[in-house]
Amino acid sequence: MKHFFLASILAGAMALPAYAADYTIIAPANPGGGWDQTARSMQTAMQQEGISSNVQVQNVPGAGGTIGLAQFANQNKGNANSLIVGGYVMVGAILTNKAPVTLKDVTPIARLTGEYEAIVVPASSPLQTIGDLVDALKKDPGSVSWGGGSAGGTDHIAVGLIAKAAGVDPTKINYIAFSGGGEALAAILGSQVTAGISGYGEFESQVKSGTLRLLAVTSADRLAGVEAPTLKESGIDVVVENWRMVAAAPGLTPEQEAAVSADVEKLAKSASWQEILKTKGWQDSYLSGDAFKAQLDKDVAATEGVLKDIGLVK
Repeated sequence: MKHFFLASILAGAMALPAYAADYTIIAPANPGGGWDQTARSMQTAMQQEGISSNVQVQNVPGAGGTIGLAQFANQNKGNANSLIVGGYVMVGAILTNKAPVTLKDVTPIARLTGEYEAIVVPASSPLQTIGDLVDALKKDPGSVSWGGGSAGGTDHIAVGLIAKAAGVDPTKINYIAFSGGGEALAAILGSQVTAGISGYGEFESQVKSGTLRLLAVTSADRLAGVEAPTLKESGIDVVVENWRMVAAAPGLTPEQEAAVSADVEKLAKSASWQEILKTKGWQDSYLSGDAFKAQLDKDVAATEGVLKDIGLVK
């Protein structure tokens, strides 16, 4: 009986994962925005799937994620238990702010999600269509204020491209940057800006409740279940997709990087994560390893070209 009991304990122990890392995920923005939502969604899925029993999220906002990035890179060298969420916004902010710490100073692990931009106005706005907004922009670019994320990020780039496509000098746009999605949403709902721009998921509940009016989305084709035209079908030849990624600390050994990559792959392919993608309306754009690093280099080069084109980077 004693031997059977001991064998049962040993069998149970062997069935458990040999090692489940504790993780701290840095969300380099205020609570409420896309990076914060991504980090907290990762926390939920990793814990639900048993990838890690202890995942903490820490917000380090400011300067389009570059403050959080610098702190992360400087304080976590060789620490395989620390991750940071980032994305297209961060690529632009690094270039715009001439940030001394870049994505070359961390270990990119995987691209996780993609999301198209949405252009909204308060329900009380006289602007009924994207055409009305573009007409106002053409008439007096400075009179149309746009509320969105950080300078040089996806939202800012999209507004610049909209202006350019409409024949308006992109350097004349009146763009007001907010460091978190919650702050931007409050300003839009409070009519402190003419229009708001961000990922559709950040506006979805307000659009459905009728407090915001959705004018257009930046996808190439209409989004399933979303009642709004694309910019392209409205005569504005612009398509913009935001994407979000996760990176690990600098200075990891190949074994550490492989272990983190394996955990992130488990996350990305898990039922919990796939359900979160559906709920949030995020596209599954998982890409990892050398393929992701090569794509990231291409995206950085392309973003630099766009920012120069619309006058945000010299």
